[in-house]
Amino acid sequence: MKNLLLASALLFLVSCNEKASKTNSNYPAGTEPEVNIVEQGKVLFEGRGNCTACHKEDQKVIGPSIREMAQIYKTEKADMQAFLRGETPAIIDPEKYEIMKVNLEITKAMTDEERAALEAYIYSFAP
Repeated sequence: MKNLLLASALLFLVSCNEKASKTNSNYPAGTEPEVNIVEQGKVLFEGRGNCTACHKEDQKVIGPSIREMAQIYKTEKADMQAFLRGETPAIIDPEKYEIMKVNLEITKAMTDEERAALEAYIYSFAP
């Protein structure tokens, strides 16, 4: 009887632990996103968006670093989505707008969800 009780308790603890590891406390049960939006943004940033041609994580190349973009847009409370849609002027290095125009055509053609993922990735570098 003692062994049966011990085995039942152990099975209960293992079952609870397994379920807890499968859920993410940031989302209500059953609403977890299939793919992390920041990861989607990273894939777009490094791939189809061609953003890495001008932007690196911590280093200014042609354009500002990703950290600088995140910090400035956050501090200024600027609308990154509007910029990616081509609706607002550049607030960082506006003198380089002519160079930016080529890649802005790429972001303007993205869906709202893709631009949101790109924005989430950039903001993931904000302090």
